[in-house]
Amino acid sequence: MSYLDQFQKHLRNHDYPSFLALWEEYCMGDEVDGEELKRVLSGVKSSEIALPFGRHVDQALDLWEQIKETDLGHEIFRYILDLQTTNAPSLAELTLSYLKMRNSDDPYYDDKIRLIGLREADNFQGAVRNYELLTHMKKGNYVFHTGGWGVGEIMDISFLREQLAVEFDFVPGTKDLSFQNAFKTLISIPVEHFLAKRFGQPDELEELAKKNPVEVMHILLRDLGPSTAADIKEELCDLVIPEDEWARWWQTARSKVKKDTMIETPSDIRKPFKLREAEVPHEERLQKALETKPDATTLIQMVYSFLRDFPQTLKNEAFKKQLQEHIKEALSTEELTDAEELQLHFFMEDLSQQKNYLPTKELIKRFSSPEDVVKAVDIMAFKKRILLAAHSLRPDWDELFLKILLTLDQNPLRDYVLTELIKAKRVADVMKKLDEALAFPTRYPQVLLWYFQKIMRNSSLPYSDQEGKNRFFEAFLILLSRLEQSSGHREFIKKMHTFLTSGRFSNVRKILEKTSKNEAKEFLLLVTKCQTLTDHDKKIFHSLAEVIHPSLAKLSKKYTLEEQGEENTIWTTESGYTKLKERIEQISTVETVKNAKEIETARAHGDLRENAEFKAALERRDRLQSELKTLSDQYNNARILTKNDVSKDLIGVGAVIECQAEDGKRVSYTLLGPWEADPEQNILSFQSKLAQSMMGHKVGDEISIKGKKMMISSLQNYFEHE
Repeated sequence: MSYLDQFQKHLRNHDYPSFLALWEEYCMGDEVDGEELKRVLSGVKSSEIALPFGRHVDQALDLWEQIKETDLGHEIFRYILDLQTTNAPSLAELTLSYLKMRNSDDPYYDDKIRLIGLREADNFQGAVRNYELLTHMKKGNYVFHTGGWGVGEIMDISFLREQLAVEFDFVPGTKDLSFQNAFKTLISIPVEHFLAKRFGQPDELEELAKKNPVEVMHILLRDLGPSTAADIKEELCDLVIPEDEWARWWQTARSKVKKDTMIETPSDIRKPFKLREAEVPHEERLQKALETKPDATTLIQMVYSFLRDFPQTLKNEAFKKQLQEHIKEALSTEELTDAEELQLHFFMEDLSQQKNYLPTKELIKRFSSPEDVVKAVDIMAFKKRILLAAHSLRPDWDELFLKILLTLDQNPLRDYVLTELIKAKRVADVMKKLDEALAFPTRYPQVLLWYFQKIMRNSSLPYSDQEGKNRFFEAFLILLSRLEQSSGHREFIKKMHTFLTSGRFSNVRKILEKTSKNEAKEFLLLVTKCQTLTDHDKKIFHSLAEVIHPSLAKLSKKYTLEEQGEENTIWTTESGYTKLKERIEQISTVETVKNAKEIETARAHGDLRENAEFKAALERRDRLQSELKTLSDQYNNARILTKNDVSKDLIGVGAVIECQAEDGKRVSYTLLGPWEADPEQNILSFQSKLAQSMMGHKVGDEISIKGKKMMISSLQNYFEHE
């Protein structure tokens, strides 16, 4: 184990005695690994042992002497001064000599020496870093505030008043800071730093991000260190890339980053992207991954993704042969499923470039349950390949296609299967399958939307007549209202909403133009149950229906009255919703039954006028009935809060708000539903007066909490907050 590993182990274990003993041994060495020493000191600085260790850090000066003329040596000396707590005269003399040598032409040298504490030499901790910060303090330069104010631009500086004026990211107006306060809270940022570019040149950074996302990722990872996808989004979304463009930009950026030889892309979305110290060729990365002996499923995904992203690597014949050997080994030693064996043979077929590769054909012919094989394959290109081969090799291909029509995951595959079945004159059987989707829309939501879209564009398909469109429209609205009652369907619901509203409700117009009054009325009633549709959307539905059937105007008035109840919506998390449901069930199935027995028992005691137990039992029944009615009403008005319902820009339900008082003290509040409220933990019901007073505010706003002025320093999503 190296010294660095041992130091880090002691830090993780909070073992200061062992760390100090190792430090004394380390400093007695004859040779120095500058990078290792720097990482040790950096780790100590951010640890709980920094203060006691300050009495011993100067033991590293003998090691530093060997590299003091280098840039790395300068960084190490800076760390030593950051950590030291002895303020020893010999160290003060050494520091003065070092700074004089490096800054002999500085006209403000004497002033800076006084400001950093070296003139009296009674407290000069952080002297080198503070001297550099003073040198950096020039109008137009950038700094970072460690107290949560974000990046700032220096607007003015006065050595006479010993203060500077800075405009910060998250604080309105210009703030005046004394030099001593600046030493404690500011970090200098060079003009080429990512944060400086984002603050001072946002338009140029946005243009660069769109032209060359990989270069921006290099800058971000270089300056901010390893970052997860969530971290990257927080740094770039809306600040550099507009929020409505983020998803498309990140998809493009991620695909390009995966191909970059300097960025290490994580396999787990929760782990960080890292900037490598040196390039790693694509072939070498795959070879290292294959050496871990992945299982068949992982191997298939790994090889497929690699060949898709880096097809040029197959020009390397040696690499191609090595890849073939790995796949042959997997075919010979693994206990493979039919799906895994077939996919591995697909690779062998492609790598060998044989036009008549028999193993894949033989496998497809002999499968007793090809539909299970198709279902078990995750890669869409391989699914399509199996279907094409089955169509040409198996006489029962049409039965296979009918079995999988409703279970295929991707629209292009459904399109292919549907087209081939219609060509084979299996229309009646296709319609039976579609009847199943209409009867059970929540089982096959993707199929329902896919086919509804198709019949609205193509009048030659089964169920593309008016009756068929009406059936699909009814099932569509039922599906939409049911999906809204559960979480996890946010993106799909958006697709359904877009289908209804796009083209100024063109699809809805086409259907309503040829419906009967009763059919239109039924559709409008279903529409009122769809929470995703806004009041404006629903009014458009009614207006379109009234054009065809004017007598439906009365229904529109009824709808308006019903919609007034929307203001009573009670937001809750899924766990809060479950607790409410359990409480309702507890009252209705346990406590009410128990109370009925209490009433009967008390009644048997006779003389009900003087029977205290009977009166108490009746009062309990009234309380239970009242609570049950209140909770049932709340349950009917409850709506489950999801991650996508929460805004990071303005305070609303689901927000985690961090506030900072003028004295620097911080407090955090979380806004949730009434059933999750816990005032002792600062979890507020969104219906409370304090929560309502926060609603609609943003980062940087000042609010009053319990008569005290607070500034909102950050907003986070409850579902992303740790």
